[in-house]
Amino acid sequence: MAAAGRVGDGPLLRRILIAVAVTGTLVFLLAPIAVIGALALGSGIGAFLDAIAQPETLHAIGLTVLTAVVVVPINVVFGICAAWAIAKFSFPGKRLLLTLIEIPFSVSPIVAGVMYIFLYGAQGLFGPWLQEAGVQVMFTVWAIFLVSLFVTCPFVARELIPLMQAQGSEEEEAALTLGASGFQTFVRVTLPNIKWALLYGAILCNARVMGEFGAVSVVSGNVRGQTNTLPLQVELLYNSYNTVGAFAAASTLAVLALLTLGAKLLLERHGHVGEALDAAPVPSTRLSLAGDRA
Repeated sequence: MAAAGRVGDGPLLRRILIAVAVTGTLVFLLAPIAVIGALALGSGIGAFLDAIAQPETLHAIGLTVLTAVVVVPINVVFGICAAWAIAKFSFPGKRLLLTLIEIPFSVSPIVAGVMYIFLYGAQGLFGPWLQEAGVQVMFTVWAIFLVSLFVTCPFVARELIPLMQAQGSEEEEAALTLGASGFQTFVRVTLPNIKWALLYGAILCNARVMGEFGAVSVVSGNVRGQTNTLPLQVELLYNSYNTVGAFAAASTLAVLALLTLGAKLLLERHGHVGEALDAAPVPSTRLSLAGDRA
């Protein structure tokens, strides 16, 4: 115990580690954000607002938000269902299902986009059938939704599965024994226990959706004002030598990322408060009520 207590106790070592951490944060995290803001506002606030007000950039912002609005709720529902099935039940293929959920973590987003081309493209597996039905998936907004769902589907599930496994199923079994329906059990027992992890996973999913570039760039077609999300719009403006417009769009994306980070930090703070309240001893009034009922 004494040897363990002396690990890292040297003041010089502590100062070196703190200096390395602070320097790395400033150089690799804060400096790029500061540069983006400086270049975006370098020509004045008027030029910045004019660049943001361009119809193509506004459409890219709207499409990015729309993608998040569509994808995040679907992933929330999928994550809850997958976590419920894996954590609360035993069935053949359980490990296989967990492995399949984690596939997007190991597959490059560009590869994911190419897979959807092979599936829904004109020469893909389902392409001829879709053409006969008059349905076009690739190079439309629907393709953006599909690939965004693929790359973000594990986030909510992976936040919920460990928590629900640790909690066990005793409370749900007790609720069902007392006559609660499955829906009542979920709303009144399961959901309150997982709400912070659920919101945390939704925030991570939202951040990934808004910043996704690789998969979307493959399936969107990069059509100006139609299928360009904000990350694609930044690349398009930069390649067109529109520096002010590119950095204005990039700063907008950075602001969205910072807002997501702020929501994440706020949620972590409330999550710790919730955990502290759950771990607190039961008040005497609640004990007396329990005794009266007994």
